[in-house]
Amino acid sequence: MPPQTSTLAEALDGRPRQPWLHDLTTCVDGNSTLLSKKTGDVDPGTAHGLYVDDVRVLSRLTVRAGGESPEWVAGGASGARAEFFLVARNLGSAGADPSVEVHRRRSLQGPQLREHLAVTSRADEPVDCRLQVELAADGQEIAAVKAGHTSRDLVSPQVGESTVSFGLSRHETTVSFDPAPHRVTADDGVVRVVFDLEVAPHETVTVSLTADVRRTTASGLDADSGSDAVAWHGLVVEADDPRLGRAFAASVDDLRHLLLRDPEAPDDVFAAAGTPWYLTLFGRDSLWAARMMLPFGTDLAAGTLRTLARRQGRRFDEDSAEAPGKIPHELRRTAYHDPESGLSLPPVYYGTVDATALWVTLLGEAWQWGMPEAEVRDLLPALRAAVGWLTGPGQPDDDGLLKYLDTTGHGLANQGWKDSVDAIRWRDGRIAEGPIALVEAQAYAVEALDHAARLLEALGEEGALHAEDAATALRRRVAERFWVATDAGEHLAMALDGSGAAVDGLGSNMGHVLGTGTLTGGQATRVAEVLTGAEMLDTFGVRTLGSRNGGFNPIGYHTGSIWTHDTAIAAWGLAREGHRAVAGRVARAVLDAGEAFGYRYPELYSGLPLMGRPAPYPASCLPQAWSAASAAVLVTVALGLRPDGRGGLLVTPPPTAPFGSVTVHGLRFHGHPFSVQAGRDGSALVTGLPDEFEVSVGNA
Repeated sequence: MPPQTSTLAEALDGRPRQPWLHDLTTCVDGNSTLLSKKTGDVDPGTAHGLYVDDVRVLSRLTVRAGGESPEWVAGGASGARAEFFLVARNLGSAGADPSVEVHRRRSLQGPQLREHLAVTSRADEPVDCRLQVELAADGQEIAAVKAGHTSRDLVSPQVGESTVSFGLSRHETTVSFDPAPHRVTADDGVVRVVFDLEVAPHETVTVSLTADVRRTTASGLDADSGSDAVAWHGLVVEADDPRLGRAFAASVDDLRHLLLRDPEAPDDVFAAAGTPWYLTLFGRDSLWAARMMLPFGTDLAAGTLRTLARRQGRRFDEDSAEAPGKIPHELRRTAYHDPESGLSLPPVYYGTVDATALWVTLLGEAWQWGMPEAEVRDLLPALRAAVGWLTGPGQPDDDGLLKYLDTTGHGLANQGWKDSVDAIRWRDGRIAEGPIALVEAQAYAVEALDHAARLLEALGEEGALHAEDAATALRRRVAERFWVATDAGEHLAMALDGSGAAVDGLGSNMGHVLGTGTLTGGQATRVAEVLTGAEMLDTFGVRTLGSRNGGFNPIGYHTGSIWTHDTAIAAWGLAREGHRAVAGRVARAVLDAGEAFGYRYPELYSGLPLMGRPAPYPASCLPQAWSAASAAVLVTVALGLRPDGRGGLLVTPPPTAPFGSVTVHGLRFHGHPFSVQAGRDGSALVTGLPDEFEVSVGNA
């Protein structure tokens, strides 16, 4: 039988459409994620499902009570858990008030799903409830689902007395029940499991199912969950604005359950980019998430650095965009093919212009936060190779700028974090032609080379002067070539195009330049003014593209939407440049957005407030690593926290506290836990650090 039509829209216009995710309930733990509608049901013909290693191992998981779907009352999800409060209005006592409740509790532990169904009666008489669970599996690949191919032929189940199994190409899923069901049948690939329950007044009867997923065939990245590998249990954030603590706790829970173990070294963990589409290692995303979490320990940074270093480029390969010293963009279990867009990537793909610089910067900052010197030294060969790429193949011609151009026709057209095809635009809205030299890629490289120079010099290694000279030269090129004047005034261009002309579109790219050491004080002030002006700063964050720019679309992926991490990085950069008051204002916008989304930060959202709330971007990943880690940036900005580069620590809260007084426990510096209390007036108190560390405190 041919695949069923994915959606009504596809039937109408003949084109598959990427599924929307904003109204789904999502659980995640490592390499496994479950998408359902708000009742908890996994419906066929949708993007719903239990996915393990980018394969949908269950495409149907529905519950009926007395022949009807229980109706939703309330529910929510965090990390690997979800709960649903439903009522069976067709059962129990007559009247307006529901008297039979169905509580669904769901949890993931790696490739194991546990689902508890509790039927509670408030009726005056015993209630007979036939509880029916329907299961099916289609084995669809995540890339096909993302492209809108949401249906596929079902696999034939193996039905036992109290278990059901689905054999797929790379996995086997076995579902067991407690207690044993009264009847199990299968028809056309759909398994129906029946429990005939009698529920006494004011009693609860519980049924549970467990789905265990086993790999039967190895892939290129058999990474298991790393949620138990980080010491984040003692992290507490308290503030006059209680939303800060709520956002931080929820975000850390989500981030923890996005962690994966490197299959080549399982003690090393890294953050998968996001669920459901990017539940794997992404150089840029994983590096940013680890960097944002540095004030709470260096383990995630160290694991991320080593995992990427093991896969650092060693040869030139056009198809994968590999080059010696280059840090990869993404790893997949198998090759990734989008049947609609034509994007086709090998399992290890290097199409990124910025991950290599971000890797170097993370190593430099992790060392400053206290990553053990022996571990840092072990990564010096990778550091030298990365610097070699930044100053060699990363600059493909004689203008001395980092740039990219996909020559294969099936790779990423844009290879910065704004990687959609229409992201880099002129002020009048025209799309820039490559090769593209992004302004933030140059700034990342300046910062990376500065870090490499300091690190090599401190460790008594050769190469510091070369890195320092390269940073100075690149800093000069940015000053000479990337400033433009438009109706928005003087500002940084987004990029240079293939002819070397400055692409004068007004975008959030300039926010990533702040704090990198690329700008003079006066230049940073001008960027701060433009970035926080009315055209760029929305009620809930920094727009990716200015509202008066040609091509502006508040619900465009990179053309006017707001990205959580993008705004958090802008706030962080403002604070690092000394603009701490306005940094606090931007950070507060991020927190306001977090409240609107129930403190579970999406990948991005619309840059168009609706009834005082940010509208969702319907296809946004949730949770997403650098969005979740952005809550840690809010804490960093509130405390004015960073190493001083000389073995000490700076704690300089904004003079106008964006969240009132803030107390944070569970911070770590060189392995030592410590706490900070920041007052509303910019004062601070640091406790717990040994006297050997110099701490500069106050509103300096």
